[in-house]
Amino acid sequence: MEFALLGWAEADPTLRLDYRRFSYAGKFVTGGTGVAVIRGDAVGSATATGDSSTDAESDDADSLASLPDGVEASDFADDVLAAITFSPDRTDPSTLKIRYLTVRDDCRGDGSQLGPQLVAFLTSKAAAAGYDRIAIAVNNAFSYHALYKAGFTYTDRETGLAELVLDRPIGEPAVASQSDYQRGLDVFREREGLSTAETEFLAEHGDVAPPGLLSAVDDR
Repeated sequence: MEFALLGWAEADPTLRLDYRRFSYAGKFVTGGTGVAVIRGDAVGSATATGDSSTDAESDDADSLASLPDGVEASDFADDVLAAITFSPDRTDPSTLKIRYLTVRDDCRGDGSQLGPQLVAFLTSKAAAAGYDRIAIAVNNAFSYHALYKAGFTYTDRETGLAELVLDRPIGEPAVASQSDYQRGLDVFREREGLSTAETEFLAEHGDVAPPGLLSAVDDR
């Protein structure tokens, strides 16, 4: 796999992803944010539902239906496995805010941890760029759990869209405690309309410690 920073927000990079395979594909062609990716061959097939939108995504990509007239498969970046957009926080420019994170449909839930790995890669780049913190807002328990593997913790804040805000210092992982981790999961447990997969996940992770950190990601 290859990790690549396509550019910071001021460079206005764009990326055309296959909307049939990536959630939020349209967010990568509008510009105005930085973009980073993981390139490579598929590392497996999905074995579970629920990617994290860091894995900040919760919507499944559309099935591989026929493309509309005038659009060819070759128009898309076909070697991208995961992609992320980011820009300085509007209220605190010393914090880098992750806007969207998406993983290709055949790489979700396969144990490859592409979402957390890409976040860890971006964190290392943000450190070199002089940011103090990095933050993300998530709307599902899978994303929440995955971000703990990248050194994030729950801030006890929510956005106006009922997303939980997690962050970490740039230089080192946040200190994660079981009580903090469970407090965020409890927010999801109280919500209505959870999928069967998310309900089962929350039940399986009751009264457990947060997941361990990923190994350091090589700056390739």
